[in-house]
Amino acid sequence: RRNVLFIMADDLRTSLGCYRDSVVKSPNIDQLASKSQVFVNAYAQQAVCAPSRTSMLTSRRPDTTRLYDFKSYWRVHSGNYSTLPQYFKSRGYFTMSVGKVFHPGIASNHTDDYPYSWSIPAYHPASFRYEKEKMCKGEDGKLHANLLCAVNVTEQPGGTLPDLESTDEAVRLLKSRANSDDRFFLAVGFHKPHIPFRIPQEYLSLYPIDQMTLAPNPDVPKLLPPVAYNPWMDVRKRDDVQKLNISFPYGPIPKDFQLRIRQHYYAAVSYMDAQVGRLLSTLDELGLADSTMVVFTSDHGWSLGEHGEWAKYSNFDVTTRVPLIFYVPGVTTLHHRLREPTFPFIDVLTQSELSFKNDKVITNMVELVDVFPTVSYLAGLRAPRPCPDVSFQEELCTEGENLAYTFRHRERGEDEEAISYSQYPRPADTPQVNSDLPDLKDIKSMGYSLRSWDYRYTLWLGFNPKTFQVNVSDVHAGELYMLACDPAQDNNIYSDSDHSVIMTKMANLPHV
Repeated sequence: RRNVLFIMADDLRTSLGCYRDSVVKSPNIDQLASKSQVFVNAYAQQAVCAPSRTSMLTSRRPDTTRLYDFKSYWRVHSGNYSTLPQYFKSRGYFTMSVGKVFHPGIASNHTDDYPYSWSIPAYHPASFRYEKEKMCKGEDGKLHANLLCAVNVTEQPGGTLPDLESTDEAVRLLKSRANSDDRFFLAVGFHKPHIPFRIPQEYLSLYPIDQMTLAPNPDVPKLLPPVAYNPWMDVRKRDDVQKLNISFPYGPIPKDFQLRIRQHYYAAVSYMDAQVGRLLSTLDELGLADSTMVVFTSDHGWSLGEHGEWAKYSNFDVTTRVPLIFYVPGVTTLHHRLREPTFPFIDVLTQSELSFKNDKVITNMVELVDVFPTVSYLAGLRAPRPCPDVSFQEELCTEGENLAYTFRHRERGEDEEAISYSQYPRPADTPQVNSDLPDLKDIKSMGYSLRSWDYRYTLWLGFNPKTFQVNVSDVHAGELYMLACDPAQDNNIYSDSDHSVIMTKMANLPHV
């Protein structure tokens, strides 16, 4: 059996060198990817924190967890579903949580699902309590609750930041388990690149503002149904964005500020990458790299101006597509005889750029509900069995697929039948102040979205939040993007299309 180091970033899209982003500097994650299997087309089931994390960690889709907002705990609200760390704990693993793994608060019973999922109480960095406070020096010399918040770390409370603290604690826990006979499952959730961009200011130097560019498709598509648009309220509420006096809901952010948002997002990714590097180099130092499987992923992506949108809260690829990287010693890489370090730390601020090659890449569609069975099997446990159509009474089963076979067999080209499902709720057919994150009781329609090799197809269907029933004959709007000629998903051809083939696929939507 292998140990597991499970690393999750927050709001991280596929802006990584190993996903062919030419702007970002992410050498430590790229180095991990070069010794791993990389899933190029992995998709979240709902592009917002609590629903996605609960779905991934239970391997149940949002229509089974019945969590579309932040305000319920699945064990009470839908079913007593076992989680990925709980399964490992039940098989004798010592399970630990650092940072943001489950979404904190009601969605994980105010305990991060302890003691079900964890052997010891979950750790949260003390400095996170300042994250939403006025911590950012403005041009007026006063402190503000800004979106853009690059700081001198020594001037922050305690002289630290949440992800620095989480890395310190995760390193401490790794050292405490290094000589134990028990296998461990350590989950580490980094807060960045989630807003606000409260990050060490030195990372901005990696991205000179005069070298930043706007999104290639910064305008709201002409044929985008209003129900599909998210008005990025969390971005609007920050002090520095409020001063821009942007019209609701579509008003564009001034271009110079767009460039600065993109600069800060990329800098936040590089800062988070450095923390990943610290974790991975600790595996080397402790002699754990040959016995510890590493999984790296994110809860969902984040729009950086594409389609005139910011933040998550949509069904587009920029918000649903996530990194998914599996390092499995002895499978994705051979054991080292010469004791060369597997993951030497790379300081992006001082070291010249390194280039890494991904040898093992899977391009067909996969989903975050696939993570639970795949991690279980590759660690040496039995993967949970597939769920029946209705599984509210089933404590342990998976609505995903065990992807272990992809590690043994070379991919044989495009699987046209492979589909990833995502969904997003809306309170109305036009953008409202609560469109990004409606409470369950306010949901009026659900946008069910299919992503295949050829298309992204979304139907906005009537939804009853009291019965959780979808009315498939109540179609509020539709979107169809043919990816061969429209990879950025800007040209909605829904009204022009013959939907019979895709409706057949929609019939296979996971049943409520």
